[in-house]
Amino acid sequence: MKKLLTILMATIFTLSAGAAIAGKYSKQKVIYHVNYKDPKRQSAALRNIQNHINAVGKENLDIRVIMHSGGYTLLTRANKDMAMQQKISNLKDQGVSFNICANTLRGKKIDYKTQMFDVDEKDIVPSGVAEIAHLQDQGFSYIRP
Repeated sequence: MKKLLTILMATIFTLSAGAAIAGKYSKQKVIYHVNYKDPKRQSAALRNIQNHINAVGKENLDIRVIMHSGGYTLLTRANKDMAMQQKISNLKDQGVSFNICANTLRGKKIDYKTQMFDVDEKDIVPSGVAEIAHLQDQGFSYIRP
């Protein structure tokens, strides 16, 4: 009974601490810029995004992942990697948008319908760099993990 009470108290403390932390932050609009091919770095960026959501709360965030140049490999790799697909789908379920640069798709001759994971036409932006500048003009904060 004493163990059960200890576990219950620890759970209550953890939940209330998480709620207190989430209450610390106001609404945020954030760009995560991915323009590199390194799979470890890309995975770390996805972890950073999940940690960000955990801290602030999905209801307080508008997160856009903007990919161009080597960043396109995040979605081509995910096309064949179930673990990466799960991470991306989980983030999308929490409201994260993944946008890919049309210039990169053309330049690299990438067919987003067959070579990339879960990309629709609405996910394609004319220029990754121009999209970042546009979002910054709208008050988005810039992060390049």
